[in-house]
Amino acid sequence: MADATTATAIVSGLAEPASPGIGTKLAVLHRTTFHYAAPVSHSLNTLHLEPRTFPYQKTLSSLIRVLPATRLRRFTDLFQNHAHHFELIEPHVRLEIESRLRVHNLPLVIPGGSRTAGREDFAERGVQERIWPYLQESNRVRKSPDVWRQAVDVTCGLVAVFEQAGAVMEWIHREFRYEPGSTGVKAHLDESFALKRGVCQDFTHVMVGMCRTVGVPARYASGYLYNGPRDSLVGAQASHAWCEVYLPGAGWIGFDPTNNQVADERYVKVAVGRDYDDVAPVVGCYSGSGHCRLEVCVEVGKI
Repeated sequence: MADATTATAIVSGLAEPASPGIGTKLAVLHRTTFHYAAPVSHSLNTLHLEPRTFPYQKTLSSLIRVLPATRLRRFTDLFQNHAHHFELIEPHVRLEIESRLRVHNLPLVIPGGSRTAGREDFAERGVQERIWPYLQESNRVRKSPDVWRQAVDVTCGLVAVFEQAGAVMEWIHREFRYEPGSTGVKAHLDESFALKRGVCQDFTHVMVGMCRTVGVPARYASGYLYNGPRDSLVGAQASHAWCEVYLPGAGWIGFDPTNNQVADERYVKVAVGRDYDDVAPVVGCYSGSGHCRLEVCVEVGKI
């Protein structure tokens, strides 16, 4: 992989999975455009738009383009995600960030032993080190008595981590209403939990928080969702989010409370972290007009 020296970052030529005829190949276009009412300057931005290769997911190619043209600096963040940083010093009235990527997803297989494993199987030292950050509070996921009580009620009598995570996912899907605009992008777990409505970001924060309060390691996953011709999945119209739970013997497995299903080969994972703040696709600041019109286009298709 080569770092970009202009406004384009390219990743290509990665090895195909061992069995290229198995699984699903997906292509994603994600374009974010900022229209400013007056010229702005000193724009500083960090991107999480390039996926690394995960178990069950191989990155085939990735390209990031920024206009006005500027240098992209690629780095690996605290959670081993691929990230980019760029600066635009000169005045501009429009900023466009476009990401194009292709991945090859293999069918998800969860071993039987992982489906029946309990929290006592986290005792191995290497596992404890791996999951510790995802059992703690984070900026947007605070532990509270109300969340803890609900999580205890939902998981009561269940021993297997897989079953506990599934029960939490099903409860959120049943009790919460998907309602765009009901919460803001800066919403925290407490707000979403009290409202019992929101979007995939809110549903994911609630599931991450509920799992952590009962000792199930959970992290936030950001990416995209392919909505096939016969599917009616929620959240495929924009970037998507779901919860990942650590299963002994299987590693991190995704649970999507928005659609009440395990994250399978229709999901394109880009970045993981403690909550949304760690994986936001585009985050930044600038000097100038506070009036900005935002346009976002996301397209996910099979290749």
